[in-house]
Amino acid sequence: MIQEFARVLREKIRTDMNNYADDVAGGACASFDAYQKLCGVIQGLAIAERYILDLAEKVEKANE
Repeated sequence: MIQEFARVLREKIRTDMNNYADDVAGGACASFDAYQKLCGVIQGLAIAERYILDLAEKVEKANE
């Protein structure tokens, strides 16, 4: 169950990261401040994704 939860959450995070990265690449930032904010959001999502992957791995190893 935790593996399915982690998978779904990771997919949502990855989708959001890709959308924000597309916004940055597509010139959606009207200012440098907006650019910095989106970069921070992308970085935060990447960290969250890493935490989820680490947690899923620990749970899988504990179940072995």
